[in-house]
Amino acid sequence: MKHQLNIIIGSTRPGRAGPVFANWLEGFARQHGKFEPVLTDIATFGLPLLDEPHHPRLAKYEKDHTKAWSGAIDAADAFVFVAPEYNYFAAPAIVNAVDYLLREWRYKPAAILSYGGVSGGLRAAQAVKQLLTAVGVMPIPEGVALPLYQKLLDEDGAFQPSEQVLGGAKAMLDELLRWSEALKPMRAG
Repeated sequence: MKHQLNIIIGSTRPGRAGPVFANWLEGFARQHGKFEPVLTDIATFGLPLLDEPHHPRLAKYEKDHTKAWSGAIDAADAFVFVAPEYNYFAAPAIVNAVDYLLREWRYKPAAILSYGGVSGGLRAAQAVKQLLTAVGVMPIPEGVALPLYQKLLDEDGAFQPSEQVLGGAKAMLDELLRWSEALKPMRAG
């Protein structure tokens, strides 16, 4: 059985580019053939700023949006965060979504496809990696960074990846699978 890869769209802003890159990555991951990719859009869960009365470590969720988010994250074996950079930092929606849960994240690897201006979202990627380690996720070094992302979209708004991006995405998925397989016994325990 293939490992489930949740491709998490980390921006909730109107007019965001994240879904374009996430949809491309989903198709690429399907062609890669080693994962069962699942698009996971934070925006569809409607997560307000930490409104659960109990600490996430207790997993005593009262809100329907938290229960749905918990189920989506718990089902995954690995993650790719499609992460924009806002003001030299991670999107607040990612920080909030990660902070909602605890046990559902543990012993799973994550990679980051970042996008932004000149830096390609790398500062946001580094911030997300620090956050993920705090909840027991293993962020891997391999990732994809898309600098000046607007220039990578054609006139119809479609993403046309370069050979370098395709190679980076393949290396990222290959390594993510290795980590997902290695951590599987810990997730079962």
